[in-house]
Amino acid sequence: MITTTADPIIQISHLSKSFGSNRVLRNVSLEIPQGAIVGLIGTNGSGKSTLIKCLLGLLKITQGEARIYGEDAWDLSASVKARLGYVPQEIQLYPWMLVRQIIAYTAAFYPSWDFSLTDRLLQEWQLDSPDKVGTLSPGELQKLALILALGHSPELLVFDEPVASLDPLARREFLKSLLEITQDERHTVLFSTHITSDLERVASHVAVMRNGRLEFFDELDVLKDKVKRLRISAAEDFPPDFAITGALRTEVDGPRALVAVSDLQPHMIEEIKAKWQAEVSVEDLNLEDIFLELHHS
Repeated sequence: MITTTADPIIQISHLSKSFGSNRVLRNVSLEIPQGAIVGLIGTNGSGKSTLIKCLLGLLKITQGEARIYGEDAWDLSASVKARLGYVPQEIQLYPWMLVRQIIAYTAAFYPSWDFSLTDRLLQEWQLDSPDKVGTLSPGELQKLALILALGHSPELLVFDEPVASLDPLARREFLKSLLEITQDERHTVLFSTHITSDLERVASHVAVMRNGRLEFFDELDVLKDKVKRLRISAAEDFPPDFAITGALRTEVDGPRALVAVSDLQPHMIEEIKAKWQAEVSVEDLNLEDIFLELHHS
């Protein structure tokens, strides 16, 4: 199991989920500490949304377990649910309600509702409260869903593609608000996204899903330190069996090679230089490049 040092808010242990003969999640284990902002990334069909739904008790787990604040995900108490804020990938709200009505309706379930926060977000995100929910654009609907999830100041926020329908300016405003809300390190966030540039702005940790498995979970800086691209130049052509330990991708063109590695260690550079009498330059990668390299292998 991948663990971190702080007490975990989310505990997922050997979780598998199948739909009939289709196994969507395979032996996923993960612990998320309080205060972490975790970006969950993976290609379509990698299991991100299914993992989130299993974690929140929206889908029954086939094997293993998931716990939030120590409680089984399938049987969360009302007190734990009150500490959660969730925005699903597909937003479904009452279309006949006005924006201000659905906020008031939702607020009625939470004694600690922060009307000053929701009013501020309505203004900042340019949502007109007299509008009917059914007339909102997909981006406006997503903004409203985010406001409803944030209004009761939950300690744990779970978002499934929270900015997919937002334009770049609205995404930046949302990320700014998210950072403001979570800067006290009391809040914990898990969000899936395809927009790696957004993730780099706010995430403290990254979880990488592939084919229903969790391939990596650690701090974002650790991932960036591990995955690198090497440009190698030797005096002679490399042989057909040229290979580097831990290579994700290797391209060879005579005496030059381009190699992406998954776990670069300091000694590897010296070993490559000595073995191939080569010059080696190390390239840092942004998160999008890292994601592409991890999924290239």
